[in-house]
Amino acid sequence: MTYLTTKSILKKFLKALRPFPAPPIRTYYTVKRKAENDEHFLLKHLYNKIKATGPITVADYMKDILQNPVRGYYMSKDMFGESGDFITSPEISQIFGEMIAVWFLNEWQKIGSPKPMQIVELGPGRGTLSADILKVFNHFKALQKTSLHLVEISPVLSEVQSCTLCMQSNLTKNPKSSFYREGITHQGIPVFWYNQYQDVPDGFTLLLAHEFFDAMPIHKFHKTYAGYKEVLVDLESVKSEEKDIRFRYVLAPQDTPMLKMLIKKTETRDHVEISPDAILIYEHICKRLVENGGISLICDYGHNGMGTDSFRAFKKHKQVDPLVLPGTSDLTADVDFSIIEEVALKNGNVIYLGPVTQRTFLHRIGIEHRIKALSENLTDKAQLKNLEQCYNFLTDDAKMGERFKFSCLLPSTLSRILKICPVVGFS
Repeated sequence: MTYLTTKSILKKFLKALRPFPAPPIRTYYTVKRKAENDEHFLLKHLYNKIKATGPITVADYMKDILQNPVRGYYMSKDMFGESGDFITSPEISQIFGEMIAVWFLNEWQKIGSPKPMQIVELGPGRGTLSADILKVFNHFKALQKTSLHLVEISPVLSEVQSCTLCMQSNLTKNPKSSFYREGITHQGIPVFWYNQYQDVPDGFTLLLAHEFFDAMPIHKFHKTYAGYKEVLVDLESVKSEEKDIRFRYVLAPQDTPMLKMLIKKTETRDHVEISPDAILIYEHICKRLVENGGISLICDYGHNGMGTDSFRAFKKHKQVDPLVLPGTSDLTADVDFSIIEEVALKNGNVIYLGPVTQRTFLHRIGIEHRIKALSENLTDKAQLKNLEQCYNFLTDDAKMGERFKFSCLLPSTLSRILKICPVVGFS
């Protein structure tokens, strides 16, 4: 009965949202920047690095490729959409962002609608998801005393986000400032950009991390007859000509510091991937939830402690070898949701829910009602077909429906409320 009560609150939001315009077909622009045209920059950089110091960890390899300030994959290009290397749920249809916004509104209202409030997104892509969330919040007049905070390391993407979200924005001239860009959104609320989550100010927070943790550098370990060994990246040959440079995986001959720190005595999998950087952010999220209150939603593709060898690369929407032409493709690895749960349990004052599949989550929060309402207001057959395709892409088990998972973190001070009104989507 309590679940139905909770769902009825959500349905009120969805019903009130129905007049809200939601054209299913997305159109985009991007921001072009001058950058190094040498696509072999990272190839030569990594060659020289390994030549000088020996094999490097997969984490170092990932970090250099994705975050190198000169030619890092995330630092010098807009990789989203049909013309990029991959596409995310918010880029498919704004229905996804609307449903996430309605879910946050529903859970926020159940705990008394605390103000002031800050909306925080980690790795906001083009700013599409934040834009959709702000539109819905504005529709329900829920943006009073609200600010938006974006954690983004890419200069290119921060410009794209600014164009998507803002009436105006400027790079800060104060070197001591915790944020590097600030602006005013189209809804009239302040927005700030940060290089790391730790720089975001304290305060009651609705935090969203969508396809953020899959890009965190991982350490890879392989089980051998002599126990676990860390996987490293080495040179396949010593030739320095660009066409001859090849990389390969090797096993560390000795136990590495990360092996001793990260591999548990109870571990049995043949391959293990762990991101210390992600663990630090999980811990920081939990700490802030306890100290300041809030709701955190983590959405990514991953597993619940059973995944093995998932390190891979994507280029032009196709999977490619991550060791070939570094810097020209996206590197990613599945998120281990069991580690998020471990961090929450270790904190002791945080509630962890999930993971559930994207299909399950979206259906539990009522996506079919939103699709039905939109279908009734569309007469164009092409738009109706596009709407159906978007829905299928988001929920079909063979596409995003099964592969993507959702988890939620909340402070344990909300336990009494959640017993009466459980969190929708995870009950």
